[in-house]
Amino acid sequence: MRYLPAVIVDIVLVLVFAAIGRASHDENPAEFLLTAWPFLIALLVGHLVAALLPGRPRRPWSVLWGAIVWIVTVAGGMLIRVLSGDTAEVPFIVVATIVLGVFLVGWRAITALFRRRRAAAGAADTAEEAESELPEDPLR
Repeated sequence: MRYLPAVIVDIVLVLVFAAIGRASHDENPAEFLLTAWPFLIALLVGHLVAALLPGRPRRPWSVLWGAIVWIVTVAGGMLIRVLSGDTAEVPFIVVATIVLGVFLVGWRAITALFRRRRAAAGAADTAEEAESELPEDPLR
């Protein structure tokens, strides 16, 4: 179940992508599921692909995992759209690729940055504590 939080975040972001896209074209944003469903299916396939790859990234919140999910989501979502009779015009492909990349990889990159900062701060605190516990140098 360690995959579930990342999958939920990604689903929400795909839904946001679809709702923003609908609203930006003066379409009814409430019909966002019409835009989202192919990408949601591809998103789940992307998580499955990332989980099953040999030598795969082990954490669903890693940037590499997100990159795999992003590529499969965009390519698969576009393919499903076309196969279902919808369009996939070049401008839509470009915008979807950029926005979904920022969404699906971006939150993971931000998370990684905060984890690194927290780890660095923890290491600095540990070093300061260890230094303060050392006895005074008698030659000083």
